[in-house]
Amino acid sequence: MPLTIINSFASWVLKQRIHQIELFLKYPNEVQEELLMNLIHSSKNTVLGKDYDFASITSYATFSERVPVTCYEDINPLIERTRNGEQNLFWETPIKWFAKSSGTTNAKSKFIPVSNEALEDCHYKGSKDLLCLYLNNNENSELFLGKSLRLGGSSQIYENNSSFFGDLSAILIENMPIWAEFSSTPSSKISLMSEWETKIAAIINETKKENVTSFAGVPSWMLVLMNKMLEETGKGNLFEIWPNLEVYFHGGVNFDPYREQYQKILPKKDFKYYEIYNASEGFFAIQDLNNSSDLLLMLDYGIFYEFIPMDTFGTPNQKTIRLADVELFKNYAIVITTNSGLWRYLIGDTVRFTSLNPYRIRVTGRTKHHINVFGEELMVENTDQAIAKACCITHSEIVDYTVAPIFMVDKEKGAHEWMIEFKRKPTDMVLFQKVLDETLQSLNSDYEAKRHNNMTLNPLVINIARENLFYDWLKDRHKLGGQHKIPRLANQRDYLEDLKQMQIKVIY
Repeated sequence: MPLTIINSFASWVLKQRIHQIELFLKYPNEVQEELLMNLIHSSKNTVLGKDYDFASITSYATFSERVPVTCYEDINPLIERTRNGEQNLFWETPIKWFAKSSGTTNAKSKFIPVSNEALEDCHYKGSKDLLCLYLNNNENSELFLGKSLRLGGSSQIYENNSSFFGDLSAILIENMPIWAEFSSTPSSKISLMSEWETKIAAIINETKKENVTSFAGVPSWMLVLMNKMLEETGKGNLFEIWPNLEVYFHGGVNFDPYREQYQKILPKKDFKYYEIYNASEGFFAIQDLNNSSDLLLMLDYGIFYEFIPMDTFGTPNQKTIRLADVELFKNYAIVITTNSGLWRYLIGDTVRFTSLNPYRIRVTGRTKHHINVFGEELMVENTDQAIAKACCITHSEIVDYTVAPIFMVDKEKGAHEWMIEFKRKPTDMVLFQKVLDETLQSLNSDYEAKRHNNMTLNPLVINIARENLFYDWLKDRHKLGGQHKIPRLANQRDYLEDLKQMQIKVIY
């Protein structure tokens, strides 16, 4: 069958989903309420369902009163029992797959249950919807005339009694439908390599010969691959290797600090960037418009959403609200109930709503990855935007960064200490520091108040990291590739002190 016919047919099939998406766009809260009741009903005979008497729950109010908000430590005993062969503990159908959490640099691993329902109705559905929305917005796309270059994480699958675990990308590749395998590169054999540096070389060798029309992966790691590809081929930009490239599907970290670097190696103005928001726990949101940073919250993936306002998070006054009650531009911690048996589970991410009709969000950070030592409430979204602006004005480029507090000692005021690895250093570090600090103040009024006349916070301190410092730090912890990333912000100094021990400090 000619590729042009395959491209047309695949586009037509994917676009049929638009009508279902329009349903939850029109009736978002009703769709969510019905989904919750279905999840409760289907799990009423599980151990957890009997403990909370799911059979008698007929409303969200009762559900929220009876079932507590949980974190991983709360549900770990049930997960371990399931990993060892017990079933029907928190979900009605057997669960044999567990995604080993790769979104954290902590040594402790989490094993997130992935049911067959979640694979089909959430993760794969999200991937198809991403293509559906992209194709719906770009009628002349020739996406399926070529292949998508995918870059996953560590892809080894491990067996534990009657269950299996590994990186989510490994689980998805292992269970991948034929249509996805046909349209992807590199081959599953290469994608499933576990050693990062060997894997990168193999990906370059295979994919440089393919007709790649899109690529998908975390921006920081994809940039490493793309730059190595240019070095290997001696080309000036990626279009010289793959002339039919049209879109990059990305997620995992904020794209803003990397945008200018991508625009240099992808210089065509009509090249598209599409963001997704997914995790081991589920596929949550998709960019549904060209040239937008807002993500449409997907409401029919078997995930019921609740939110905790960050101004009450972790306090005695903490409250949890439904989607129908959220407000624009407030920061919320996300709580999910899923078709993998996660009940009122706090995933650790924070978002703010940019639209309520339809519900669109931006990811602002992590509940644990922010700085609020001095009441400044600094979020990753703030620092990502500020460093992007400082790079733009000073014509510099970064590889990565992290920030930690300098605690008050005796009469000395506090401050924020940065570790930044530059791909191209600013010629004027004083200007870079000034733009960074002033932009943070313009984005965050709490930070501005603490910085006013150095009232609480002294000027920020910048350490310039040696080349490959962050890469070496991750490699030392066996966390290269995939969803692994440097914690951008922390309320303590552990990460920063580790990094400082690995290099000679230069301070401006």
